Formats: sequence, structure tokens, C-alpha cells
Amino acid sequence: MICETSVDELLERVWNGERINQTEALRLYRLPLEELGALADRRRQLAKNDSYDGRGNDIVTYIVDRNVNYTNVCNVYCKFCAFYRTEKDDDAYVITLDEMDRKIEETLALGGTQILMQGGHHPKLTKQWYLDLLSHIKARFPQVNIHGFSPSEFIAFQEFFNEPVEQIIRDFVRAGLGSIPGGGGEILVDRVRKKISPLKAMSADWMGVMDTAHRLGLASTATMMFGHVETVEERIEHLEVVRAQQDVSLQRRTAVAAVSNTPEKMETGATPVLPGCFTAFIAWTFQAEHTKLKAPTVGAHEYLRMQALSRIYLDNVPNIQSSWVTQGQEIGQIALKYGANDLGSIMIEENVVSQAGTTFRMGVADMQRLIMELGYEPWQRDNWYRLLN
Repeated sequence: MICETSVDELLERVWNGERINQTEALRLYRLPLEELGALADRRRQLAKNDSYDGRGNDIVTYIVDRNVNYTNVCNVYCKFCAFYRTEKDDDAYVITLDEMDRKIEETLALGGTQILMQGGHHPKLTKQWYLDLLSHIKARFPQVNIHGFSPSEFIAFQEFFNEPVEQIIRDFVRAGLGSIPGGGGEILVDRVRKKISPLKAMSADWMGVMDTAHRLGLASTATMMFGHVETVEERIEHLEVVRAQQDVSLQRRTAVAAVSNTPEKMETGATPVLPGCFTAFIAWTFQAEHTKLKAPTVGAHEYLRMQALSRIYLDNVPNIQSSWVTQGQEIGQIALKYGANDLGSIMIEENVVSQAGTTFRMGVADMQRLIMELGYEPWQRDNWYRLLN
């Protein structure tokens, strides 16, 4: 009887929007899926009540951008990745400026506002190569936000360029970088990372890059790739790491805003010094085909369960993005009732997940239809979740 009362109290606290701890999250994880989904939908409503002039509960957003992988050469050989190549492979490549221009022009023709630019950890590309690439894009396409380079890439750059991460980020921003994606997060628990990507940045390094980026005024996203060698408890520990970092970033943001009504600018004059934060969280499941990682994969039910739990646990992250790219349109739509308020990108181009055997595609009309079928208003957004249409 005591246990039942305790569960009831926990459910009431979640319904009212209160913060939970890791032990409580594990108990919620064991709820029937539909019950957990209802709680997540309630938390979505609470999180979005005051957004978009009070219309947040009725609005589901999406972005039109392109995922540009500037190179597939990588020296960390992650076991879960089917995309990377060595320099000696026949299909190894580094993008040219002409190829980049063509990709961005196609993106703009489709109403795009951003490129998500990530690549392998290529040990031969110099810092000047990256600065020239960023400067070229920004000069030719000033209206396009460059959402680029995951924390693990910045850790690699630190080694390749023999410079501190903060200086590299500052120089990249000066050249045109606008925000940082959350790629390479996988599971932010070192036991797991040592098993699936032992040569990649460990958890503290990954989060250290995000802390630096936020302090310098950049927005970023956080991610989780699950359903391989991790435990449920380690998934929840990952959520705790993200939430704790967001607490720090938001506290810093509040403190700076309190002493300055007109924040100064970084040296570029483009990015406010007002500290950044995680704008969104995106989780997806491990895609096993063509990878070296031998692990049992998980299906749609487990995906929806973790997304719902993410919405409840990450009470300080305003947006949860559905991963239709790995789950398909139908589950991507259902995810909007399991805590998500955003369908992500139409993915004009996607190379990494598709190399692992998953090739779902969707256009703007598909996005809008899926959103409207659930009674929501579809709105295109930018990287900072400002409405565009």
C-alpha cells in the first residue's frame, strides 16, 4: 500500500511539472507506455504554454535544412558507424567549395535556412581549411546559418591544431559558425563510450565543449543514441548530465542578463555574449546494419518510451525533437503525442544513418500533413526556434 501511494504521489508531481531524480525516472520508465506518454504530453503542454504568444500548445515546428558531411575520413573508427572511411579507401572524400555551393543553392531553392555541417575526424585537414570553408559559405550565403561541428570534432581539432577548444570556437565563429549540433553524444557515460567509441571524446570532454560554447553565446543541441550496449540506468545518467549542464548554462544566462539589458557582441558582431544553452534534445535508436557493433537493437516502443522520459526528465530543455529519420513517418508522428513538439528537419540530404540501412525521406508537405492530422499548426522555424512562416 505504501508503494502504491508513493507511485501516486510521484505521478501527481510529474503531472504538476515538478523535477524528478534518477531513481524516480527509473520508476517512471517501468510504467505502461500509454501512461508514460500521457505524462510526457502533459509536460510538453506545460513547457510550451507560454511560447509563441501563448499558442505553443497548438504549434509543432520543423526546419528546412541540409545535412552536409564535409568528409567521411575519420580516425576514431566508432563501432556503431557505417559512414566513416580511411584515407586509403576508394570512396573517401573531402568536399570541394563548388560542391558545397551546389548543395547550399539547392537548399535555398527549397526554402532552407541552415546547413548542418559535420564530418569525420580527418587528421590531415588544417585549421585554415576550416576557416576558409566557413568564410566562403558566410560570404556567399550570409542568410544561411552554419550549424556545425560536434563536440567530438572540436576535441579532435584541439589535438590536430594544438590549440585550446575555446580559441578554436572563437576563430570559427569569427569565420561564420553560428551554432553547434549535439552529434557524438551517444551515451554520456564513459563505460559505454569506451566500448563503442574508445578513441572518441569521453563524457567530460564532450560536455566541456558545450559549456565553452554556451559561455561564448552559442546555442547548441543535445542528443542521445541508445539501444546498444548501455543499460536503462545509463540512459537516465545521460539525461542527468544534460540537465545538469543546462542548469549551469541557464544560471549563467540569467546572471548576465540581470546586469546588462543590451549584451555586448563577440568579435564578429554577430553572436551575442549573452550565454547560450541547449535549445533542444534529440534521441534516436542505434541503427545496426553495416556496422561493426554487435548489439541488440530496440524498436519503436522503446524509442517512444525514452523520448517520453526525456521530456519529463529534461525539465529545463524547451524543445524535444522527434526522430522520424530513424523511426519513419508514422512513429515520428506518434512521437508528437509522447513529448515532442518538433519534427526536426526535412533532411534534404542525410548520409550517416542511411549508411546503416535506414533511408526514410520526407518533404515539407509531408511534415505539414503529419502535424495537421493531429490537430496542430505546422510552422517552419529557424535554429533558435523562431517562427518563419
